[in-house]
Amino acid sequence: MTVNELCTSLNLQAICLPDPERKINGVYIGDLLSWVMGRAQADNAWITIMSNINVIAVASLADVACVILAEGVTLDETVLATAQQKGVNVLASSQPAYETALQLNGKA
Repeated sequence: MTVNELCTSLNLQAICLPDPERKINGVYIGDLLSWVMGRAQADNAWITIMSNINVIAVASLADVACVILAEGVTLDETVLATAQQKGVNVLASSQPAYETALQLNGKA
């Protein structure tokens, strides 16, 4: 499944989609950035409630397919600009991380 297909199928909000055709392979959930950096796999969809500039840095380093911001979290303009510059796909869900993960079950 691609990031764009995931966004459509789960009715997620596309915050930043510089690479909508990026393939997703697996899901990682976590908010401790150092932990995510060492454990998230390339092409994972990463679910988090964190929205600071370091999320974009970790997403880029871990080479995740997208970041899914849970619980209605959004990005400020500076973080959004950095996500666009670094080519990081960012989606948003109004649901808690657990509910978002349940919706992803079997899709990624």
